[in-house]
Amino acid sequence: MGWHLDDFVRSLGDLADSTVSAYRGDLDAFVDWAGRLQLDGPERVDRIRLRRYLAYLASCGKSRRTIARRASALRRYFGWARRRGLVATDPSSGLSAPKGEARLPRVLRPDEMRVLLDSERGAGDPVQLRDDAVVELLYGSGVRVAELCGLDRDDVELGRARIVVKGKGGKTRVLPLSEPTCTALERWLSAGHEHLVVESSPVAAVFLNRRGNRLTPRDVRRILDRRAAAPTHPHALRHTFATHLLDGGADLRVVQELLGHADLATTQRYTHVSKERLRRVFDETHPRA
Repeated sequence: MGWHLDDFVRSLGDLADSTVSAYRGDLDAFVDWAGRLQLDGPERVDRIRLRRYLAYLASCGKSRRTIARRASALRRYFGWARRRGLVATDPSSGLSAPKGEARLPRVLRPDEMRVLLDSERGAGDPVQLRDDAVVELLYGSGVRVAELCGLDRDDVELGRARIVVKGKGGKTRVLPLSEPTCTALERWLSAGHEHLVVESSPVAAVFLNRRGNRLTPRDVRRILDRRAAAPTHPHALRHTFATHLLDGGADLRVVQELLGHADLATTQRYTHVSKERLRRVFDETHPRA
């Protein structure tokens, strides 16, 4: 019968592209392992085989987080296979895997933020104007890097100091723009954007790379690598945005809406970051700590 992975991937329309890509990679790895055992389709897989696969991953030195994600991909795939009639029973039902490490988000220090935001700015260099706008938007509005790269001109309302972003699962939300972000975006769109446009450039795209194509998450990572004093992932600016809001007294529900989190528990991890910072400050500054 085969594995029907392409059909499964097409069924994942409710997930973000990055999640779909991760699931496909995880399942390709499993199918490759299964092939070495002469398992040529989902109907040949039982619960014992799945448990052995997870044990194999652990023996290869895969992290608990990676194993947990692969188990999640297998559960989703075999649940779909059962609904499609490819298997009589779901061998992944109740499949347990080690929980991923509870890593707290990395929040940038004030000196790191100053380097990123206050870098020497080129008065007329279009790439510098673009980079200024990218960094201000990542920190000033807390957008995901994929949301930033997907912005179209119609999504930006400078007069109302807001943008409309398309988030995970196709959900849209309206985000306010800070004054520095508005200024940086206005300078980029009015004085820099046209200099990177080529004949094949997407007309609607807000951000373009040096080749005139829509900016990609990898391009954004390179921008931060050029400006940051130490390696910095774009998501770190989103973490910093959320933590600074909570440190300033913002309501947790408001931060949840701004970040586009479906579950409040996802947002609550930032409260732990703030508590850790409070403890660190207390330990470092109180004479009897």
